[in-house]
Amino acid sequence: MSNRALRRLRGKELEIPDLPNGVLAADNHKDSDIDYTDGQVAAVGQYQLKKTAKIANPYELLNEDKDGIQLNSDSEEYAEVTAVHTEESPASNRERKKKKRKKKKGKVKSKEENIVDSNKEAEDDIEASLREVNRLLGHISVRGEGEINSHTNDKTAADLRSLLFVEHKNLNPDTELRRIFGSRVIQAEQSRRRMRMRGRQRISWLTQPKENWPALGKTGLSMRQTESKGNDLYFVFEHSPQYQEVQIRFYDAVESLNPQNIANILQEHPYHIDALIQLSEVFRMSEDMQMASELIERAMLGMEMAFHPMFSLTTGTSRLEFKRRENRALYLALFKHITNIGQRGCYRTALEFCKLLLSLDPVDDPMCVLLMIDFYALRAKQYDYLIKLFEEWEGHRNLSQLPNFAFSVSLAMFQLNQEGGDLSKADAMLQKNLLMFPSFLMPLLDKCSIQPDKAVAAHPFFGPNTEYSQPSALKQLIALYIGRCKSCWKEPEVVTWLERNVKATLQRVDAKDPLLEDYKSKRLSRYQGTPRNIYRHILISEVPDATTTLPPDVASTVLSYDPLPPLDSVSGYSRPDRPRRPNLNGNPLSLFLRSLLPNFNPDVPVLEAEGAVGGQRLRQGVGALMDAMRDLLNNIRPIDPPVENQHGEEEEENDFEDD
Repeated sequence: MSNRALRRLRGKELEIPDLPNGVLAADNHKDSDIDYTDGQVAAVGQYQLKKTAKIANPYELLNEDKDGIQLNSDSEEYAEVTAVHTEESPASNRERKKKKRKKKKGKVKSKEENIVDSNKEAEDDIEASLREVNRLLGHISVRGEGEINSHTNDKTAADLRSLLFVEHKNLNPDTELRRIFGSRVIQAEQSRRRMRMRGRQRISWLTQPKENWPALGKTGLSMRQTESKGNDLYFVFEHSPQYQEVQIRFYDAVESLNPQNIANILQEHPYHIDALIQLSEVFRMSEDMQMASELIERAMLGMEMAFHPMFSLTTGTSRLEFKRRENRALYLALFKHITNIGQRGCYRTALEFCKLLLSLDPVDDPMCVLLMIDFYALRAKQYDYLIKLFEEWEGHRNLSQLPNFAFSVSLAMFQLNQEGGDLSKADAMLQKNLLMFPSFLMPLLDKCSIQPDKAVAAHPFFGPNTEYSQPSALKQLIALYIGRCKSCWKEPEVVTWLERNVKATLQRVDAKDPLLEDYKSKRLSRYQGTPRNIYRHILISEVPDATTTLPPDVASTVLSYDPLPPLDSVSGYSRPDRPRRPNLNGNPLSLFLRSLLPNFNPDVPVLEAEGAVGGQRLRQGVGALMDAMRDLLNNIRPIDPPVENQHGEEEEENDFEDD
């Protein structure tokens, strides 16, 4: 309390008398306008009360209420407050002095410390705001089985959030590699990487930036929230006018069928998403897998830096409509990244990315993540998660109709209970699946190099006629599953378990089990055509056994940056019309390439063939041939003219000798 406060209290000038030595420590101030510390004022107040009664109690200001009304000095309340403050022991006064001194010292900080504290407070405010938003959305904690979110009565939505919950640490493949190869090797590499990358890149959850990557500046890519439905938030990527110009240049580069034109765009704009994805496919076809993987990771980094603040990777409630052309790049990059890290053996990380990709559109599942999430769950030994996903989604997604889920879940049940557990449930499910999908057994045994028993090989139920009589859509699904998951069925314990249940299944077939006719009618009625998203999944997965079953028009797709776009595709902007190119019917090379197509018609000019449908098929069919012919045409050199002799006649002697 200062003299000003005391003067305001008394309303007149107040002089502080001389105090005995030691009462005010280190008090050499004589100017009445200088503020004393709180501890000094307390000592002053006590001395004044003992010295004279004319000086008012310095604690009188404490008697002011919230409205600023001062208590009367003659009242009982005033006497009680004064007695409390004046009768305090010297020990309590000393403790209060120490606390005041510590508090005073804590307030004196440098400018740098104040800046650091302000930054920490800002970060804490941001984190607190994000936590509050997530708490309001009700998406942070993983809900137990059967628990219903307080914000919605739809149990299906609650189950989706629970099963699609993602942890940031599981998105880093180095975390899984540390568990596989040891922490010392991975940590040493990470420390060297951090020293090289310090101050160059921002923090990323989807990928780890490398030292040779260009610095990330303003790319022209942004994200906007469009709407919210219940607890789901919908977003869309947007291209700036400058990005749109680069995108149009990219379309021209793709149509030129020259990868160098795409590389030129990346030299000027190193984080153009579609160019990175398309060039990654070029490196993959040249078997440079490391460079192809890095380009996909660069594309993911560029998109992550454009995320909206409300777009969450972990909660499973952020949605991106696949029909928006600007959104499809993230779907494709995540799918290819899953394949790349799966080939490195990081199955747990791949499973986490599967959940992330599925959460973008869990209802339509445009990339058919459900056709591969079971494989990564089996390889990562996440059997409980796979079984829970099947049990909770079976009611509204009919996962048992997918051969991969039908067999993978039975295999997960066996893996959980093979050591002294009850295998009856796993056996019953496997036998049921063998009755439903009999064409699964013989191709699987062939891929696993297992010689079937003579009784099994000779039985017509598992014979070749079963495979030929099944619908083409079911054949594609089974071929995809066997080509991807055959390694999960090669273990000796699994083979023994499969053999035992195959024999039990044949006994049920010989006994005319009533399920046989029911399952046969379901096979013929349910798989009447392959959806477009399954075609897209098979095309991108590039499983050889499944790719051979694709129709020719789907298999010849060369637009790697946007394979099989949806029929209801929507774009934020349109490509300007280009001037019509001259007719190339007279070009012999063009006629030769077109004649190789099965639907070649010499009477149809090129400009008509390059319409909405014909032009697309023409580019797709000729694209692969043009890539192969380009190097050949560039290396063609004219033959030198024959050398004449001195008499001006051609040297025909050599020709005569050759004859």
